[in-house]
Amino acid sequence: MATVSRTPAGITAETLVPFLALTFGLTWGIGSLLFLFNEQLTAIFGEISTSNPLIILAVYAPGFAGVFLVLWHYGLKGLGSFLRRLTLWRAPAVWWLFLILGIPAVVYSGAAIKGTFGDPFPFSPWTAALPALALALFLGPIEEFGWRGLALPLLQRRLAPFWAGLVLGIVWAVWHMPSVLLSGMPQSTWSIGPFFLGIVAISVILTPFYNASRGSLLVAVLYHFQMMNPIFPDAQPWDNLLWVAVAVVVVWLNRRTMFRRGEGVTEILMPENAGAEIGQEFGPALPLGEK
Repeated sequence: MATVSRTPAGITAETLVPFLALTFGLTWGIGSLLFLFNEQLTAIFGEISTSNPLIILAVYAPGFAGVFLVLWHYGLKGLGSFLRRLTLWRAPAVWWLFLILGIPAVVYSGAAIKGTFGDPFPFSPWTAALPALALALFLGPIEEFGWRGLALPLLQRRLAPFWAGLVLGIVWAVWHMPSVLLSGMPQSTWSIGPFFLGIVAISVILTPFYNASRGSLLVAVLYHFQMMNPIFPDAQPWDNLLWVAVAVVVVWLNRRTMFRRGEGVTEILMPENAGAEIGQEFGPALPLGEK
């Protein structure tokens, strides 16, 4: 039977409450101010876009909340241990193939359905893509310090991985609501139904990958980056609908562990057995504490 590693006193499942309060309070608070005082704030900070400082702050909210709570409960030493989860890279090779090749394949398939597969490369000259890639790497992926760094492990203390990923996906989708309502954000032009379904599906897909890597923040950051890669063609809403289909397949392939409580990563800090050999199956993590 799987055993769960002992977690240091401090952060508990109840820490989800202040995490969500900080995350939604900051993001939705900024979103509300931009919605109510659009002209005044855009005159100061510029038009609403992903490079607007207020938008960046709103996007960083989950990451800020996660880092703050780790620092609050465990101090600087604990924060260092938390951040060392960025060094965890071992996972079954098939997951890395999915990250590098599978995600683009899904997006380009959606673009083919939409008819945008052959659209010109969005950056000219190609070097103009480099700042956009840098922004994509240091914008949305910072969210993962909260979503997968803190929230998913805490949810998996109470729920099986599938349900934890599903609940987190729903919360994550709702958190995006200001980006749907604010003109100037890319999401404001997308179909809200497929967009929300896609976010939930993406969360469910990432859950077994994250568990297979023993809670790697690196995996979560790179996965998030690929999902918002600016060089990919516009595939809305078909890519989101395809993610739902991919999620069904991933859950089926990982059904042995996805529906069993205790199979997911529950640690917030760097796991003591992080150097243990990773299993070779598609997705399932080894039971925590297993030698």
